[in-house]
Amino acid sequence: MSATYTLDTSTSRATPTPAPMKRLTVPQIAKRKGGAPIVMLTAYTARMAQLLDPHCDLLLVGDSLGQVIYGLDTTVRVTLDMMCAHGAAVVRGSYHAVVIVDLPFGSYEESPEAAFRSAARVMAETGAAGVKLEGGVAMAPTVAFLAQRGVPVIGHVGLTPQAVNVLGGYGARGKSDAEFAKITADAKAIADAGAFALVVEGVVEPLARAITAAVACPTIGIGASPACDGQVLVVDDMLGMFERTPRFVRRFDDLAVRIDSAAAAYAVAVRERSFPGTDQLYGAPA
Repeated sequence: MSATYTLDTSTSRATPTPAPMKRLTVPQIAKRKGGAPIVMLTAYTARMAQLLDPHCDLLLVGDSLGQVIYGLDTTVRVTLDMMCAHGAAVVRGSYHAVVIVDLPFGSYEESPEAAFRSAARVMAETGAAGVKLEGGVAMAPTVAFLAQRGVPVIGHVGLTPQAVNVLGGYGARGKSDAEFAKITADAKAIADAGAFALVVEGVVEPLARAITAAVACPTIGIGASPACDGQVLVVDDMLGMFERTPRFVRRFDDLAVRIDSAAAAYAVAVRERSFPGTDQLYGAPA
């Protein structure tokens, strides 16, 4: 997709900002079942949103920001304040993709009413198009409650990071017949409740394929199957920002190596006094 760029001189960085274009909508994404694969990445800042937006159908402000941005050991410690702040930044930095914000642990599980209050705050403060929440059969009434009140919802089944303490780790799910059946039932319940899409994470490939065939809404895989209706990755994993990445991640760059190299070159230039040079000085003698 091409975009016309204008220079935003209202900020000290004057970063290029795409001229506004018509943003995709939730109904357009919902209609992509069995069609062109849906492209989704996480984003947490305005600048990253600017860079990803022309290439993505969905931008997810994931609670993975707890680990990626804040260095937390789990997403369980992420707050609604964090999600709102980063969600607003991503909306400001995007013009094309549908922006979805994760509801963090503890902000929606208590009751459908509590979930609505959290979702309403997120949408009002960020301008996002909808929210994502984790859980299966038990969360279906909450998904229905939100959808019936104008809150678009993406569900999330399989490996659900907010439930890592119950699951006992981040291993692939669906290996036993019982777990295969349970996650299938979870997916159907959330889809039937009105989710417009469904993230399927960290499950054995046949399970993701079966879920995709069984539900009417698009599925978005992460560690799931190419048969899913779309794919999502944590952008920092995809860019190679960490030394270790999950098995299901393909690195499309090694940005950490390049940043390290650039920082090393900067340090050398400072220590040998070759930076700043005359091009970086004000009023330097000719």
